[in-house]
Amino acid sequence: MAYTWSKDLETGNFLIDSQHQQLIKAVNDLLAACSTGQGRETLNQTLDFLVSYTVKHFGDEEKLQQQYQYPDYTNHKSLHEKFKEFVRDLATQMKTSGPTTTLVSKVTFGVGDWLVNHIKREDTKVATFIRGKTA
Repeated sequence: MAYTWSKDLETGNFLIDSQHQQLIKAVNDLLAACSTGQGRETLNQTLDFLVSYTVKHFGDEEKLQQQYQYPDYTNHKSLHEKFKEFVRDLATQMKTSGPTTTLVSKVTFGVGDWLVNHIKREDTKVATFIRGKTA
């Protein structure tokens, strides 16, 4: 089941929202590839993208939080670091064990669920805080 971008995932920041959409698209593209029997072939490309793009995206988010002096910055950054480690671990598993169905599942659901939950729970708090500072 693909992840659907919806209003409750919007932060109101064009850059952050478009980056979130790119991350969700990567997971959805892998899910689509799985439905046509191409999941294993697509997995390495997806993981390469996720490893690099999470670094960029989280860096952009963290700069924004620092710019507006978000009070929960340290905790939020810690969540980002743990997720980047999770994604790097998945990439390492890919290199050592190859494209297993278990690994495909960890990427599609582990990454996808984490992203959606993080956006809804954490990123929307940041967005609300920033809107309060700029209103």
